[in-house]
Amino acid sequence: MMPPLVVIPARLASTRLPGKPLADIAGLPMIVHVLNAALKAEIGPVVVAAAEPEICDVVTNAGGKAVLTNPDLPSGSDRVWQAVQTLDPQGQYSTIINLQGDLPTLAPDALHTVCGVMDNPAFDIGTLVAPVSTEEEATAPSVVKVACHFAQAAHHAVALYFSRQPIPAGPGPLWHHVGIYAWRRAALARFVQLPPSGLEQRESLEQLRALEDGMRIGCARLAIAPFGVDTPQDLERARRLLGA
Repeated sequence: MMPPLVVIPARLASTRLPGKPLADIAGLPMIVHVLNAALKAEIGPVVVAAAEPEICDVVTNAGGKAVLTNPDLPSGSDRVWQAVQTLDPQGQYSTIINLQGDLPTLAPDALHTVCGVMDNPAFDIGTLVAPVSTEEEATAPSVVKVACHFAQAAHHAVALYFSRQPIPAGPGPLWHHVGIYAWRRAALARFVQLPPSGLEQRESLEQLRALEDGMRIGCARLAIAPFGVDTPQDLERARRLLGA
Protein backbone atom coordinates (compact mmCIF):
# COMPACT_ATOMS: atom_id res chain seq x y z
CA MET A 1 0.00 0.00 0.00
CA MET A 2 1.39 3.40 -1.02
CA PRO A 3 2.10 5.94 1.73
CA PRO A 4 0.41 9.33 1.56
CA LEU A 5 2.00 12.15 -0.39
CA VAL A 6 2.48 15.25 1.77
CA VAL A 7 2.18 18.54 -0.13
CA ILE A 8 2.84 21.95 1.46
CA PRO A 9 1.40 24.84 -0.57
CA ALA A 10 3.29 28.12 -0.21
CA ARG A 11 3.14 31.56 -1.80
CA LEU A 12 4.74 34.92 -1.05
CA ALA A 13 1.68 37.08 -1.74
CA SER A 14 0.02 36.91 1.68
CA THR A 15 -2.11 40.00 2.25
CA ARG A 16 -1.52 40.19 6.01
CA LEU A 17 2.11 39.07 6.03
CA PRO A 18 3.82 39.40 2.64
CA GLY A 19 6.71 36.99 2.12
CA LYS A 20 5.45 34.79 4.96
CA PRO A 21 7.02 31.45 3.89
CA LEU A 22 10.51 33.01 3.88
CA ALA A 23 10.15 34.84 7.21
CA ASP A 24 13.07 33.99 9.49
CA ILE A 25 12.23 32.11 12.68
CA ALA A 26 15.14 31.02 14.87
CA GLY A 27 17.53 31.10 11.92
CA LEU A 28 15.39 29.18 9.43
CA PRO A 29 12.69 30.30 6.98
CA MET A 30 9.21 29.36 8.20
CA ILE A 31 8.62 27.02 5.26
CA VAL A 32 11.73 25.04 6.27
CA HIS A 33 10.40 24.58 9.81
CA VAL A 34 7.20 23.07 8.38
CA LEU A 35 9.14 20.98 5.86
CA ASN A 36 11.37 19.59 8.63
CA ALA A 37 8.35 18.68 10.78
CA ALA A 38 6.78 16.82 7.85
CA LEU A 39 10.01 14.96 7.13
CA LYS A 40 10.37 13.99 10.80
CA ALA A 41 6.92 12.39 10.65
CA GLU A 42 8.34 9.81 8.18
CA ILE A 43 4.83 9.21 6.86
CA GLY A 44 5.57 9.54 3.15
CA PRO A 45 7.33 11.76 0.60
CA VAL A 46 7.10 15.51 1.18
CA VAL A 47 7.07 18.28 -1.42
CA VAL A 48 6.51 22.03 -1.29
CA ALA A 49 4.10 23.35 -3.94
CA ALA A 50 5.59 26.81 -4.45
CA ALA A 51 4.05 29.76 -6.25
CA GLU A 52 7.44 31.46 -6.75
CA PRO A 53 10.97 30.34 -7.64
CA GLU A 54 12.35 31.98 -4.48
CA ILE A 55 10.47 29.44 -2.35
CA CYS A 56 11.73 26.56 -4.50
CA ASP A 57 15.31 27.77 -4.04
CA VAL A 58 15.00 27.97 -0.24
CA VAL A 59 13.44 24.51 -0.01
CA THR A 60 15.97 22.81 -2.28
CA ASN A 61 18.87 24.54 -0.51
CA ALA A 62 17.53 23.06 2.73
CA GLY A 63 17.58 19.59 1.19
CA GLY A 64 13.85 19.40 0.44
CA LYS A 65 11.88 18.89 -2.74
CA ALA A 66 9.79 21.63 -4.37
CA VAL A 67 7.68 21.99 -7.49
CA LEU A 68 6.85 25.34 -9.08
CA THR A 69 3.12 25.96 -9.60
CA ASN A 70 1.08 28.65 -11.32
CA PRO A 71 1.19 31.78 -9.10
CA ASP A 72 -2.34 32.72 -10.18
CA LEU A 73 -4.04 29.65 -8.72
CA PRO A 74 -6.92 30.72 -6.46
CA SER A 75 -6.25 28.54 -3.40
CA GLY A 76 -3.87 26.23 -1.61
CA SER A 77 -6.00 23.25 -2.60
CA ASP A 78 -5.60 24.14 -6.28
CA ARG A 79 -1.85 24.48 -5.75
CA VAL A 80 -1.68 21.08 -4.07
CA TRP A 81 -3.64 19.46 -6.90
CA GLN A 82 -1.42 20.97 -9.59
CA ALA A 83 1.66 19.69 -7.76
CA VAL A 84 0.13 16.23 -7.43
CA GLN A 85 -0.61 16.09 -11.15
CA THR A 86 2.97 17.16 -11.93
CA LEU A 87 4.62 14.72 -9.52
CA ASP A 88 2.30 11.75 -9.84
CA PRO A 89 0.49 11.78 -13.20
CA GLN A 90 -0.04 8.00 -12.98
CA GLY A 91 -2.08 8.32 -9.77
CA GLN A 92 0.04 6.07 -7.56
CA TYR A 93 -0.72 8.07 -4.43
CA SER A 94 -4.33 7.63 -3.34
CA THR A 95 -4.05 9.82 -0.22
CA ILE A 96 -2.80 13.41 -0.31
CA ILE A 97 -2.02 15.36 2.85
CA ASN A 98 -2.40 19.13 2.44
CA LEU A 99 -0.18 20.67 5.12
CA GLN A 100 -0.35 24.43 5.58
CA GLY A 101 3.03 26.14 5.33
CA ASP A 102 2.37 28.56 8.20
CA LEU A 103 2.45 26.07 11.11
CA PRO A 104 6.07 26.28 12.31
CA THR A 105 5.23 24.70 15.69
CA LEU A 106 3.61 21.61 14.14
CA ALA A 107 4.22 18.31 15.95
CA PRO A 108 5.14 15.60 13.41
CA ASP A 109 2.68 13.15 14.99
CA ALA A 110 -0.20 15.34 13.78
CA LEU A 111 0.29 13.98 10.27
CA HIS A 112 -0.19 10.41 11.47
CA THR A 113 -3.30 11.49 13.37
CA VAL A 114 -4.95 13.09 10.33
CA CYS A 115 -3.97 10.20 8.09
CA GLY A 116 -5.65 7.79 10.52
CA VAL A 117 -9.04 9.28 9.61
CA MET A 118 -8.63 7.79 6.15
CA ASP A 119 -8.80 4.27 7.62
CA ASN A 120 -12.57 4.81 7.67
CA PRO A 121 -13.86 4.45 4.10
CA ALA A 122 -16.89 6.59 4.96
CA PHE A 123 -14.74 9.73 4.95
CA ASP A 124 -13.63 11.57 1.82
CA ILE A 125 -11.46 14.02 3.77
CA GLY A 126 -9.75 13.95 7.16
CA THR A 127 -8.87 16.95 9.26
CA LEU A 128 -7.86 17.88 12.81
CA VAL A 129 -9.45 19.67 15.74
CA ALA A 130 -8.27 20.74 19.17
CA PRO A 131 -10.23 21.93 22.22
CA VAL A 132 -10.99 25.64 22.45
CA SER A 133 -9.50 26.69 25.78
CA THR A 134 -10.35 30.39 26.23
CA GLU A 135 -13.23 32.74 25.63
CA GLU A 136 -10.98 34.85 23.40
CA GLU A 137 -10.29 31.81 21.23
CA ALA A 138 -14.01 30.96 21.12
CA THR A 139 -15.05 34.38 19.87
CA ALA A 140 -12.12 35.21 17.57
CA PRO A 141 -13.22 35.13 13.92
CA SER A 142 -9.70 34.05 12.95
CA VAL A 143 -10.21 30.80 14.88
CA VAL A 144 -12.44 28.50 12.85
CA LYS A 145 -14.76 26.32 14.90
CA VAL A 146 -16.18 22.90 13.92
CA ALA A 147 -19.57 21.51 14.84
CA CYS A 148 -18.73 17.88 15.61
CA HIS A 149 -19.38 15.44 18.44
CA PHE A 150 -17.04 12.71 19.62
CA ALA A 151 -19.00 9.82 21.05
CA GLN A 152 -17.53 8.22 24.16
CA ALA A 153 -14.14 6.66 23.37
CA ALA A 154 -14.53 7.53 19.67
CA HIS A 155 -11.34 8.56 17.87
CA HIS A 156 -13.12 10.31 15.00
CA ALA A 157 -16.20 12.48 14.51
CA VAL A 158 -18.13 13.74 11.49
CA ALA A 159 -17.74 17.46 10.74
CA LEU A 160 -21.24 18.88 10.31
CA TYR A 161 -20.31 22.54 9.81
CA PHE A 162 -17.40 25.00 10.05
CA SER A 163 -17.83 28.60 11.16
CA ARG A 164 -15.97 31.63 12.42
CA GLN A 165 -18.65 31.86 15.12
CA PRO A 166 -18.60 29.75 18.32
CA ILE A 167 -20.62 26.69 17.34
CA PRO A 168 -22.51 24.65 18.47
CA ALA A 169 -24.58 26.44 21.11
CA GLY A 170 -25.21 24.95 24.54
CA PRO A 171 -22.94 23.33 27.13
CA GLY A 172 -20.06 21.19 25.95
CA PRO A 173 -16.68 21.56 24.28
CA LEU A 174 -15.95 23.79 21.31
CA TRP A 175 -13.50 22.54 18.71
CA HIS A 176 -10.83 24.66 17.05
CA HIS A 177 -10.23 23.58 13.45
CA VAL A 178 -6.61 22.86 12.53
CA GLY A 179 -6.26 23.42 8.78
CA ILE A 180 -4.49 20.21 7.82
CA TYR A 181 -6.31 17.86 5.45
CA ALA A 182 -5.93 14.28 4.29
CA TRP A 183 -7.68 13.93 0.94
CA ARG A 184 -8.64 10.89 -1.01
CA ARG A 185 -7.16 11.69 -4.38
CA ALA A 186 -10.53 11.36 -6.13
CA ALA A 187 -12.13 13.77 -3.64
CA LEU A 188 -9.44 16.41 -4.22
CA ALA A 189 -9.77 16.06 -7.99
CA ARG A 190 -13.52 16.54 -7.65
CA PHE A 191 -13.21 19.44 -5.20
CA VAL A 192 -10.99 21.64 -7.38
CA GLN A 193 -13.47 21.33 -10.27
CA LEU A 194 -16.34 22.70 -8.18
CA PRO A 195 -17.24 26.41 -8.22
CA PRO A 196 -17.07 28.28 -4.90
CA SER A 197 -20.22 27.51 -2.93
CA GLY A 198 -22.64 29.86 -1.24
CA LEU A 199 -21.68 29.05 2.33
CA GLU A 200 -17.99 29.00 1.42
CA GLN A 201 -18.29 32.58 0.16
CA ARG A 202 -20.37 33.67 3.13
CA GLU A 203 -18.00 32.29 5.79
CA SER A 204 -14.83 32.57 3.65
CA LEU A 205 -14.09 28.92 4.42
CA GLU A 206 -13.12 26.67 1.53
CA GLN A 207 -14.01 23.41 3.30
CA LEU A 208 -17.70 24.32 3.23
CA ARG A 209 -17.61 23.75 -0.54
CA ALA A 210 -16.85 20.10 0.14
CA LEU A 211 -19.67 19.77 2.67
CA GLU A 212 -22.18 21.47 0.37
CA ASP A 213 -21.21 19.01 -2.36
CA GLY A 214 -21.98 16.08 -0.06
CA MET A 215 -18.44 15.07 0.84
CA ARG A 216 -17.91 13.67 4.34
CA ILE A 217 -15.18 15.16 6.49
CA GLY A 218 -13.89 13.24 9.50
CA CYS A 219 -12.18 14.91 12.44
CA ALA A 220 -9.46 13.58 14.72
CA ARG A 221 -8.39 15.28 17.94
CA LEU A 222 -5.15 16.93 18.98
CA ALA A 223 -4.53 17.97 22.57
CA ILE A 224 -3.36 21.46 21.53
CA ALA A 225 -3.73 23.30 18.21
CA PRO A 226 -0.40 24.10 16.52
CA PHE A 227 0.23 27.81 16.35
CA GLY A 228 -0.37 29.37 12.93
CA VAL A 229 1.31 32.52 11.61
CA ASP A 230 -0.94 35.01 9.80
CA THR A 231 0.17 38.45 11.01
CA PRO A 232 3.38 40.24 12.05
CA GLN A 233 2.27 39.77 15.67
CA ASP A 234 1.95 36.02 15.10
CA LEU A 235 5.42 35.96 13.59
CA GLU A 236 6.92 37.61 16.67
CA ARG A 237 5.13 35.09 18.89
CA ALA A 238 6.49 32.20 16.80
CA ARG A 239 9.99 33.63 17.12
CA ARG A 240 9.61 33.72 20.90
CA LEU A 241 8.22 30.16 21.02
CA LEU A 242 11.00 28.75 18.88
CA GLY A 243 13.79 30.58 20.63
CA ALA A 244 14.76 33.23 18.12
